[in-house]
Amino acid sequence: MNIRNCRVCGRIYNYVSGPNTCPACRESLEAKFQEVKEYIREHKGAGIAQVAEACEVDAGQIRQWLREDRLEVTEDSPLYLTCETCGAPIRSGRFCEKCKNNVTRDLSDVLKAGRPQQPTLQKKSKEDGAKMRFLK
Repeated sequence: MNIRNCRVCGRIYNYVSGPNTCPACRESLEAKFQEVKEYIREHKGAGIAQVAEACEVDAGQIRQWLREDRLEVTEDSPLYLTCETCGAPIRSGRFCEKCKNNVTRDLSDVLKAGRPQQPTLQKKSKEDGAKMRFLK
């Protein structure tokens, strides 16, 4: 059993997975997220500071939801996030599409390089008969 203290309220809880918050704080945070999402729908073009003040949520938490792809900045908004790799403006997440593609390609190249190549079998000749064969 993995017991931890909640990083928000300090209560002890049985940790299963995810962030280090107790179930009550997780539910409260999810309710705040739904409130923020509804506020953004009703007030298009509102900035992070305005949303944070209206919903009584920390601006850092709103940025975290943007980085987690749970919220997205509108296309006409002057506010943009920046890609953590190249600094290009993005609407949500951590990386732009170009950098995501590069990481995906690099990862697949690494995975391909780590796989052992299939040994090639030599064709049998009539002379081989019942001899022992070695793979090259």
